[in-house]
Amino acid sequence: MNYQENNQAQINEKDLKLLFDQYFESIRSFIYYKLGDIDAAEDIAQEAYIKFWEAREKVIKETAKTYLYTIANNLAMNYIKHNKVVLQFEQKQNKKDGETETNPEFKMELNEFQHSLEETINQLPDKSKEVFLMNRMEGLTYAEISDRLDVSIKAIEKRMSKALSILRSNLKINI
Repeated sequence: MNYQENNQAQINEKDLKLLFDQYFESIRSFIYYKLGDIDAAEDIAQEAYIKFWEAREKVIKETAKTYLYTIANNLAMNYIKHNKVVLQFEQKQNKKDGETETNPEFKMELNEFQHSLEETINQLPDKSKEVFLMNRMEGLTYAEISDRLDVSIKAIEKRMSKALSILRSNLKINI
């Protein structure tokens, strides 16, 4: 029996277990493609279930999966924001410590390219960005992405094509 077959009025522990068994792996993978850190993805996926349980009285059973993914996505975004602040602080500290770079021209070019790449990826339309990262970072096939996002393979192909086109034109690279 899967979660959708159990339609009682309120979410209970049995429902939570069914939700966990049915969706935990895909939620963890969903977070992993956003973060690139399996340990953080595991922690955030577990935290999403805790927050879901705490809000169970507000949850409509038919939207439980969507609600779980929304919680997980929000937690992942908060994690990313936090890490950006930490990274900025570390970079300022490194500059203050007076670290010398072995090849400043190479490091400058590398930093510029990485910055351009990050900016371009962040400027992709959300749906195209999601498909691009799932394919290129997580290594999922179009069929797997289609299944996970519950859209057609043609939609995945179109989103990926749009992402690659934007990346090619903005970065002038061959992807």
